[in-house]
Amino acid sequence: MPGLYLAALLVPTGCMALLDRRFHLVLWRAPRRSALALTIGIGFFLLWDLAAIASGHYRMGQSPAMTGVHLAPELPLEELVFVSFLAYTTLVLWGLLDLAARRRRTHGGPRGGRRAP
Repeated sequence: MPGLYLAALLVPTGCMALLDRRFHLVLWRAPRRSALALTIGIGFFLLWDLAAIASGHYRMGQSPAMTGVHLAPELPLEELVFVSFLAYTTLVLWGLLDLAARRRRTHGGPRGGRRAP
């Protein structure tokens, strides 16, 4: 089924966006800074892929689940979505860790300031 792999990448990306929005972790907290970080991350991964393709270490496989859309030789559309998902997931994870650290500082520790017996 063409597009299945793309859908399998877009659904969790959408879930990350919902999580991001709910807790104001990345894009909803600092949109410009987050967009810049995403652009840098995606650019890094794409350059990495292009270098691997040019050196012969990476070749695109064939699957009926892929759309068949190529951005460059050996670089399918799904790869761009995948590296975007990786970069966004990393930022959301960083945002979750930052949120946990901020809450811990605000509430005085893991149990709201109370020490375990």
